[in-house]
Amino acid sequence: MDACRVTVVGIGADGWDGLGLRSQQLVTGAGVLVGAPRQLALVPEVGVPEVGGQRRLEWPRPLKAGLDEMLAGLVGSEVVALASGDPLVSGIGTTLVDALGADRVRVVPAVSSVALARAELCWPAESCAVVSVVGRPVSLVARELAPGHRVLVLGSDESTAGLVAGLLCEQGFGASVMHLLGDLGSQAQTHRVVRADEFVGEGPRLGVIALDLVGPRRLGWVPGLPDDAFENDGQLTKRDLRASALARLAPVPGEHLWDVGAGAGSIGIEWARAHPTCRTTAIEGDVERAARIERNAARLGVPGVRVVHGRVPEALAGLDAPDAIFIGGGTATPGLLDQCLAALAPGGRLVAHAVTLESEQALASAYAEHGGELTRIAVEKSAPVGRFTGWTPARTVTQWSVELGGEAGSAR
Repeated sequence: MDACRVTVVGIGADGWDGLGLRSQQLVTGAGVLVGAPRQLALVPEVGVPEVGGQRRLEWPRPLKAGLDEMLAGLVGSEVVALASGDPLVSGIGTTLVDALGADRVRVVPAVSSVALARAELCWPAESCAVVSVVGRPVSLVARELAPGHRVLVLGSDESTAGLVAGLLCEQGFGASVMHLLGDLGSQAQTHRVVRADEFVGEGPRLGVIALDLVGPRRLGWVPGLPDDAFENDGQLTKRDLRASALARLAPVPGEHLWDVGAGAGSIGIEWARAHPTCRTTAIEGDVERAARIERNAARLGVPGVRVVHGRVPEALAGLDAPDAIFIGGGTATPGLLDQCLAALAPGGRLVAHAVTLESEQALASAYAEHGGELTRIAVEKSAPVGRFTGWTPARTVTQWSVELGGEAGSAR
């Protein structure tokens, strides 16, 4: 079955006059023009639809639910979609590519709001991060918080600035400077400067919030955050063990982790913090701990961590395939290790921890069958002994790690 083809044309806040000749010709030559009401209003009418003129459509609401049906009805038409600025910067262009495939979408960008914001502030591209909270939780900004860091936040509406200011104050960054940039590139462009802890009212509806961050040095991005960074009830993979496990899990952009028996979610959360495209599914059988994982993930800037409440191995059925798996609890559960190994494709990594004799025996058997690396990790920390200082040992943990070779389930 044939699919719709779409040309996506970026249009700025300066409207029709700001478009180049090529973009104007594409828009006026379209049989069907699709866009938001605000964008459609920027473009002059082209003929009368009833007598063969241009047909205009607004995006369905909700977008995802109605998009496929709309596109199916436009097969064979010359379709142009309007987008704000660069359609591939948190825009409809990305949605259309996902829906139709890159071979059926052509993108003609205008200057993005990100570029306009950097130009207004004279911030070099390499000096600042970009976070989109368009349809996403504002807590995504938390991952970027660091003193002296600059962040451009793409907002959803007037409420975004207040939500960002609240987040900054909660995290100790109330002294940060917020540049509220509205209607960038138009004659009505605005630029308001305010400290986060002094912000009141609303921000611009069409805007970028540029943050010049002032606050404490919080958390690093290398594996092994402090244990007190995670709300927990004691079911937590401790810092040194966590760093060891993540070094072997080796997160890279775009990969997916199963955190099995997640406890406080620390392994999966640090995996997700490694890169914005890293994904985590945390599987936890205790309902209170499952809720705790969600709170930890939001506070640490990775609210996209998916939490599955259920018992293993049954809860693993139907999950998106993983690139790596961490098993922090339930290692001795019959069949769990085999099921996890079978879920991994070649190149997949598995790390499992054991503290009981039964779970240690399961790892020893897996090591004997599949190879990999078997390690015992004993950590001791200094503590007062009367007037002196001595060592207090933590429970020794056995760690099995393995990377799969050419066939699923076979180790290198």
